[in-house]
Amino acid sequence: MKVVDYYFSPVSPWTYLGHARFAAMAEQYGAGINAKPVDYGVIFPVSGGLPLGKRAPQRQAYRLMELARWRQHLGLPLTIQPRFFPVDGTQAAHLICGVPDAKRMAVAGDLLAAVWAREENIAEAGTLAAVAARHGVADLAAALEKGRTVYSENTQEALGRNVFGAPTYVFKDELFWGQDRLDFLERALARA
Repeated sequence: MKVVDYYFSPVSPWTYLGHARFAAMAEQYGAGINAKPVDYGVIFPVSGGLPLGKRAPQRQAYRLMELARWRQHLGLPLTIQPRFFPVDGTQAAHLICGVPDAKRMAVAGDLLAAVWAREENIAEAGTLAAVAARHGVADLAAALEKGRTVYSENTQEALGRNVFGAPTYVFKDELFWGQDRLDFLERALARA
């Protein structure tokens, strides 16, 4: 079976912009998805990346223009500067990592939409509890606890595979960085 490893952050707008398209593509080509939130606070210093607040003003301004372009191009609801961003996505990542594999994509999509479409604070316990309840997660505390270990493991795995940005899709050990590389991933899936 075809499988794509999907490394991402639940606070990345680029992950949000590509998430549903990637899920639909994987389904179309009969590919499984290993959804793997990772800690870019660990990855950036190793890979030469900078957190948004430390990037040059020109890069920050261009990012806002690109988000507007992609929002229009894809026709997705996207608040360019949401009320709760930047936000600590650690607990949200733990939640995604702590649910069964079959629920990870749906929970991730819900959390991404919470930040970028609904302007909710995914660092708040109430928001996490509401998302968990919508996806049938009965024991939020247990999911968060399990997810903490998985999140750390995912991050170390991503470092070992030279992941440096979000989202990154890995198919047959080939990296595709960014939602704007989904066309290339689709070609690879079609050939496989």
